[in-house]
Amino acid sequence: MSADGELGIIDSQSMKTTEAGGPRGYDAGKRIKGRKRHIATDTAGNLLDVLIHFADVQDRDGAPDLIERCRDAYPSLAHLFADGGYAGPKLEAAIAHLDRLAIEIVRRSDVRRFVILPRRWVVERTIAWLNRCRRLAKD
Repeated sequence: MSADGELGIIDSQSMKTTEAGGPRGYDAGKRIKGRKRHIATDTAGNLLDVLIHFADVQDRDGAPDLIERCRDAYPSLAHLFADGGYAGPKLEAAIAHLDRLAIEIVRRSDVRRFVILPRRWVVERTIAWLNRCRRLAKD
C-alpha cells in the first residue's frame, strides 16, 4: 500500500476455447481463437477481479470495464501498473471520470534478453498460477 492508496496491476491473456464452443474471437497478435481474460491483482498477486471478453477485444478496450469494477470494489485503489497494450489516449479518456486513479505503463526495454519488469511480474505469476489449474488452461 502506498501513502496515496492501494496499488494494482492489470494484464490480459488470450486462451483457446474447447470444442464445446460458445462465444469467441480471434486474437491476431497471439494467433489464438478463443477468449481473453483481463485480470487485476494487488501487489502480492492476489486476484482483485477478472473480466472475460472475446479474444479480438484489444487490451485498452477491455480495461475500462475491469478498472471500473475494481474501483467500485476497492475505492482506495489509486495506482495501476499495466503493459504497453494499455497505452494511449483511448484508455485515458475512458477512465478520466475516475478521481485519484493513475495508470503507469511499464514498457519493455529495447534489449533483446530476459528482463524482469517492475511490478508486472506479479500479475504474470498470477496468470501462471491460473494456468496450473487444468480446468482454466482452456476456456
